[in-house]
Amino acid sequence: MKKLQTTYQLQSLTTGYHTRKGNRVVTRHITASLQAGEFTCLLGPNGAGKSTLLRTLSGFQPPLEGDIILNGRSLQLYTAKELAKHLGVVLTERTNIKGMRVREMIALGRSPYTDFWGKLQADDIAAIDEAILQTGIQDLQHRMVHTLSDGERQKVMIAKALAQQTPIIFLDEPTAFLDFPSKAETMLLLRRLAHEMQKTIFLSTHDVELALQTADRLWLMKREEPEQLVIGTPQELAADGALQRFFSSPGITFNVEELRFQIIGVR
Repeated sequence: MKKLQTTYQLQSLTTGYHTRKGNRVVTRHITASLQAGEFTCLLGPNGAGKSTLLRTLSGFQPPLEGDIILNGRSLQLYTAKELAKHLGVVLTERTNIKGMRVREMIALGRSPYTDFWGKLQADDIAAIDEAILQTGIQDLQHRMVHTLSDGERQKVMIAKALAQQTPIIFLDEPTAFLDFPSKAETMLLLRRLAHEMQKTIFLSTHDVELALQTADRLWLMKREEPEQLVIGTPQELAADGALQRFFSSPGITFNVEELRFQIIGVR
């Protein structure tokens, strides 16, 4: 088995917010790592702290304690421009920009590399073309962004992140507004990009069964025990009962062999 390169490390990381009444802790003392070439999914119920953890990993808010190490250096020591050359982020919000074509949107991913005027050079154009090719949206590149379906728009945002040419891409609920075929297509696309391009791709999602079928590794968060982050492959977490414990509910059982949840008494 090929040894994966660790690109991102969490060292006793505590996340949360500073308030006038003191710190509001969301997750505590997380120690974990992400590897190049792996597709990792963060799962957990609403309120478990997934979005807070993802914002902290993306550098949008500082940790309360601990540190994040990117390529041997604390994340807090990177400038915004330096970080933009290492981390690409795709957020949940629908992008509804009028008056912009798809190719122009993807070109925004080159902003860490262009001059003040945003003039594209040959390398920038090549990166945009490659991102369009990798996401299979050649026929969309001259469309207006506001005319796209949710699934098409999500592919465009992934292409924008690819054009940024970062080794790490974080995504916050990338399948949130999609129908099931588009959800599956998006997850399979991200898995392929991680494996073929050796990207570190990490996303939060509520689509548990799709994550079980596509992810190389899962991070499980439980609202009642935020410090108890459980990490493993879907097969490992199914075999040791972690998936059943994290998502147990009256009337629902977990099929370990098929990696899927079933409603008791319903065929």
